[in-house]
Amino acid sequence: MTDSKRPTIGLALGSGGAKGLAHIGVIKKLEENNIPIDMIAGSSIGALIGGVYAKNRDIRRLEKKAMDADWRFILSLIDPSMREGFLGGEKVKKFIESYIGKVSFDNLKIPLSVIATDIENGEMVSLDSGEVSSAIRASVSIPLVFRPITLNGRVLADGGMSMPVPVPVVKEMGADIIIAVNLDGDCFACKGSGKSRFNLAKIARYSVDIMRYHLASLNIKGADIVISPKTGNIELLEFLEGKKAIKAGEEATALILPRLKELLHI
Repeated sequence: MTDSKRPTIGLALGSGGAKGLAHIGVIKKLEENNIPIDMIAGSSIGALIGGVYAKNRDIRRLEKKAMDADWRFILSLIDPSMREGFLGGEKVKKFIESYIGKVSFDNLKIPLSVIATDIENGEMVSLDSGEVSSAIRASVSIPLVFRPITLNGRVLADGGMSMPVPVPVVKEMGADIIIAVNLDGDCFACKGSGKSRFNLAKIARYSVDIMRYHLASLNIKGADIVISPKTGNIELLEFLEGKKAIKAGEEATALILPRLKELLHI
């Protein structure tokens, strides 16, 4: 089957903070099995990983950075701000630009859509024009952690609040086969037996996880393939667990390869 006749493949990369390092393992395993990626939509960490890959098609460089990350690197991204968020987010934007520069969506090697949330009206916003780094900066802006940014006249924050797994957007982009990476499918795996004592912080965290779990479950209904890495034991901001997350992504992708190759007739 020639490339011109094969079905196009779209990748929907979900949100989930440090769990999203599993996306590196997913893309790595797809590459190893010669599975093409024709378009990407990403939410939050999925936008960051997807955006860097869409620009460079170099997953190995991202893997090395994730594996080498230490506290010195984490601290280098911190720019304290007490206005609308604990962090200003400009250092994160500069980190993104160190990989992709100030490239526009039109100049990416793979078509990309970045998901953000209009914090004033709750609408999902799909960004696919203008400067990619600004769009990613908006998408990764976890409320209270990062200050939201104003882009195209809208105040934008974390894409995971409105569409944690952007399957509908990949469908609108024209993909014939949609692969969704859901980082919320395993969120209850390490919650314990229920015998541990609840406190305010724990109830708040569990409540957010429950909402994300159900919203992600709705998002993935239109996907042909769903990859659910076992990342339930990785916390939202635990970015030093790169090796564990990447391995989880590889293992989960290996499980779906037979079905994916069947769909592609290879």
